[in-house]
Amino acid sequence: MAATKDPRPCSIADALALVGEKYSLLVLREVCLGNGRFDQLVRNIGAPRDVLATRLRRLVDAGILTKRVYSERPQRFEYVPTQAGIDLEPVLMTLMAWGDRHLRGDGDRPMVLEHVCGDELVPVVTCRSCGEPARHEDLTAHPQAPGWTVTGPSAA
Repeated sequence: MAATKDPRPCSIADALALVGEKYSLLVLREVCLGNGRFDQLVRNIGAPRDVLATRLRRLVDAGILTKRVYSERPQRFEYVPTQAGIDLEPVLMTLMAWGDRHLRGDGDRPMVLEHVCGDELVPVVTCRSCGEPARHEDLTAHPQAPGWTVTGPSAA
């Protein structure tokens, strides 16, 4: 096996580098719920103000959130998700469902999402081609990064 100092190229790692910091996904949760004002975010997340300001700046710089003026005097902003932020909402939904199932047990859920049809939303990852749920045993990984196999770096 070839020795390498670099970890496997991975979109999960890239995404976590951006939104994996403490409070980042909680900021997105609140903004997607319509709570984009700084004081709302501080109250609902419990983050220190300086840490929250840093996370907000990073999410804006990354194009996940945008700032919108809601008061001219004094000038105040609220944060709203961009399309990139909205595209992260299914990640929040599946994390919430996982937490409900594996950390909360039966019936002790702090939030339920209702779909437009009126029923409770239970997120399911499906194949875009056949529509079947994606199950671990039905998936096969095909590494695309040069020099990498499923088990790690390929021999030189």
